[in-house]
Amino acid sequence: MSKQFGAKVTTPLEERYQTSEHWIEGKFENLVETTMEFSIQNIPNLLYEQFVKTKGRVPKKRLVIEAFDLQAFMAPSQQPKFIWYGHSVLLMRWMNQTILIDPMLGPNASPIAPFATKRFSENALDMIDQFPPIDLALMTHDHYDHLDLASIEKLKDKTAKWYVALGVGRHLESWGITPSTITEFDWWDSAEFNGIQFTFTPSRHFSGRGLSDRAKSLWGGWVMKSNDHNLYWSGDGGYGDHFKEIGEKFGPFDFGFIECGQYNKHWHQIHMYPEEAVQAALDATVKIALPVHWCGFALALHHWKDPIDRFSVEALDKNLKISTPKIGQALTISTKTDQWWNDHE
Repeated sequence: MSKQFGAKVTTPLEERYQTSEHWIEGKFENLVETTMEFSIQNIPNLLYEQFVKTKGRVPKKRLVIEAFDLQAFMAPSQQPKFIWYGHSVLLMRWMNQTILIDPMLGPNASPIAPFATKRFSENALDMIDQFPPIDLALMTHDHYDHLDLASIEKLKDKTAKWYVALGVGRHLESWGITPSTITEFDWWDSAEFNGIQFTFTPSRHFSGRGLSDRAKSLWGGWVMKSNDHNLYWSGDGGYGDHFKEIGEKFGPFDFGFIECGQYNKHWHQIHMYPEEAVQAALDATVKIALPVHWCGFALALHHWKDPIDRFSVEALDKNLKISTPKIGQALTISTKTDQWWNDHE
């Protein structure tokens, strides 16, 4: 079996997962019933559209990653610093430590498929060589567009600690990550790390890297709170009441990273539409929202700009402040951004 698949679930692991109230009849379940509309009949057409019909779904030219300034990134700051690398990858400097979220910097989001799903930017994987040592890496779930073998292999010798969704640890261990550096989280579990409180929060999604491990690990988002700042990372998922619950328990948030992209009517309940993403940010009491899960890979059939265009229009209508950095652009909560994607086709 390909190393890409990660590790299988063993009986001892299943016994451990059974301690979670969200593990039901041999798999993890969402808080509400969640389905995808697939049939054997429409799969061939979906595969053809996904891997062959790419016009408009990817930029005409590869998007350039902004240069990384290590000295500026490491300089002391009262505000958290962020660098978004497209899709759902975030490098953060906060409280004198470096944090990396969903470090999928590889060139292909479909490593086991017959056709590649290429990244919109070139040489993203090489950015890891420029990064400082990583104090903490956060993982939301085990899908290929979030958990990447090539990225993990580059990161394993420079990352001190891993906070991951329950069940994701088995993949990391199979790829050589020291078990003692991994902490797994169930929904609502919290841990303090050098002055920041991390809480793993529910999302409406699923997991799996092969045909036999669907929903065999958990999925979710992260609340990150220090004495001075409160941040929210939504993780992947469809719209639901959990956003309001997270806002009531942990909000308001100074800054939120909200999933926006890779939606389709067939999987609407696991990837929300941009208008719903704006409402999710409002429900969670996010003051400024940065849309993620777009501008990395064409994993759905919409135009590559559709997520950000619709999100921006809806945010303006709903009076939600947003941040839209370029790929690789360093910013803080107060940085002004523009609609840079209008300069690309």
